[in-house]
Amino acid sequence: MAFNTGLSGLRAASVDLDVTGNNIANASTVGFKSSRVQFGDLYSSGFLSAGSNSVGDGVRVQDVRQGFGQGNISFTDNALDMAIDGDGFFILNNGGETRYSRAGQFGVDKDGFVVNNQNMRVQGYEADDDGNLSGVRGDLRIDTDNLAPRRTTQIDFDLNLDSRQSVLERQVNILGDVTVPAAGFTGETLTLTYEDGSTRDIVIPAPNPDPISAPDVVSLLDQEDGVGASAQTILNMTGQAPPLDNAFITAGGFSFEVQVDGVAVPVDTSGVTDLDSLADAINNSSANSVTASVDDATGELRLIDNSGNPLAASYTNNATTVNQPEELATIRITTDRDVADLTSDDAASAFATAWGARAPQVTNQFNPLDQKTYNYATSTKIYDSLGNSHEMTQYFVKNPAPGNGVGASQWSIYVQIDGEFVGGTDSTPFVARFNEDGQLQSINGDQAGEMVIGDWVPKDENGDPNGADGPPPPGTVIETPIPDPPTSSAFVIGLSETTQYGTASGVNDQNQNGYTTGRLAGLDVSSEGVLFARYTNGQSQALGQVALAAFSNTDGLTPVGDTTWVETFESGQPVIGQPETGTLGSIEASQVEESNVDLSEELVNLIIAQRNYQANAKTIETSDAVTQTIINLR
Repeated sequence: MAFNTGLSGLRAASVDLDVTGNNIANASTVGFKSSRVQFGDLYSSGFLSAGSNSVGDGVRVQDVRQGFGQGNISFTDNALDMAIDGDGFFILNNGGETRYSRAGQFGVDKDGFVVNNQNMRVQGYEADDDGNLSGVRGDLRIDTDNLAPRRTTQIDFDLNLDSRQSVLERQVNILGDVTVPAAGFTGETLTLTYEDGSTRDIVIPAPNPDPISAPDVVSLLDQEDGVGASAQTILNMTGQAPPLDNAFITAGGFSFEVQVDGVAVPVDTSGVTDLDSLADAINNSSANSVTASVDDATGELRLIDNSGNPLAASYTNNATTVNQPEELATIRITTDRDVADLTSDDAASAFATAWGARAPQVTNQFNPLDQKTYNYATSTKIYDSLGNSHEMTQYFVKNPAPGNGVGASQWSIYVQIDGEFVGGTDSTPFVARFNEDGQLQSINGDQAGEMVIGDWVPKDENGDPNGADGPPPPGTVIETPIPDPPTSSAFVIGLSETTQYGTASGVNDQNQNGYTTGRLAGLDVSSEGVLFARYTNGQSQALGQVALAAFSNTDGLTPVGDTTWVETFESGQPVIGQPETGTLGSIEASQVEESNVDLSEELVNLIIAQRNYQANAKTIETSDAVTQTIINLR
């Protein structure tokens, strides 16, 4: 009896030593869970023979139970290392067998699958090409291919336009171009009428005795407030027989003379061999107010005088002399916004004729190269279907208030891409209207605050189409938002958040959905276990999400080595879900869960197991000595 009792104690102490030694051996094993031995006493008793003084028969090992308490979490330098903070297990595919583990030391195999050190594939929820997570579970895989470009189809701006900005003064061409009469100007009176109702007369005197020239009239007009004038004479050497060409010049004996306001200015033609060299000779002559050039399209010589003097010319060779008729100046008259009208008391004069032939028009209209013609501008990059970047610039010009100016204000919006107008804004800008609270009411009457650009042709640096998708066919109705997949270069500019407050103009936020091609630059893992790929184009995209499993009876799992467990009948079926849902814990990226073995406690347990073993051995030794005494009885 004592022998059996002692032997059972030795066996139990030996198992205790084995378990304690195993715990100590795995003190540095990531994801390891320590075990403890649970003992039970043995009694020999039957259904009818149980007694109050039954002697025990020793001890037996009832169970070796693992403790699934949380281990410490430590940092690593691997982006794919993961630790579970809370309940749950990683799900691993071991060649078709499903295993569960708390060890999150992961990497990528040659095929891009996320695996542990034993090449078991990590299970998770897959993502589509756009990074949208699905409920389909499979092997997590990291796609190392380049991220395909995405064309811009939506640009949203949150900006403020300074309500304190003034309406820009723009010159208005009232009379247009006035051709100087052949006999010069006769006496007449021009009357300026200003916006405030006041008037002023400009007297052009009668000839006395010389006719009034274009420079004289320009000088008179320039003296008046709100009026500008300039004169230019253009003489095209054309329409004569024989024409002035290279053959005429090389026939021999060539000479050329230009007359400025009736005064002859000879040109040194000693080195002239063609029209280009003749233009150079004129530009180098004493007629320094006259410039000459050769029209590339027609091959004709052109003379220009920017003072408005009459121009004439003559040329000759050994055979022929040609006199070019005199050309008179054209005067351009402009007025600013303060001038309401400009009239002449002579209905038959050149001024009245020009006024009746042309309607007023803006002469210094919006010019993106002139900052004085717009109040504010902002630029952003957009992308075509090939991933090429382009610079889009919006120009904002404050307009006079509509109606009586109460409760509303307006701004014109011009749009350029790579320096070329789009959206038809070269002729008709978008018009944004704001209410008295500074909130955007509409753009071109659209209360959604959207500008649809449907005429953009993506071009290369040379100004040629670059092969990317262009505008939709004429007559196509452009839907907003642009449906996927897009088939043209059309895109929408959303300005619904735009305001007009009394603070400096500026962009508070902007977002556009296009990007160029990107190469994989790194990986990030969120607390929800989502794997994000970071690309060189600044984009990030979800590649998948780690799945976790929990069990009703975690103690029922069976360890199968490599810090993994398998499901058993006692554990129950797994409840699989996303991290941070239900009872499942969160994911700590670039960290691992250390072994939960307490070395101090295990070393103490080791001493206790050793003493238990020694004590049970003493029981056997004492029982042997008693038995030997009985044998030695005579």
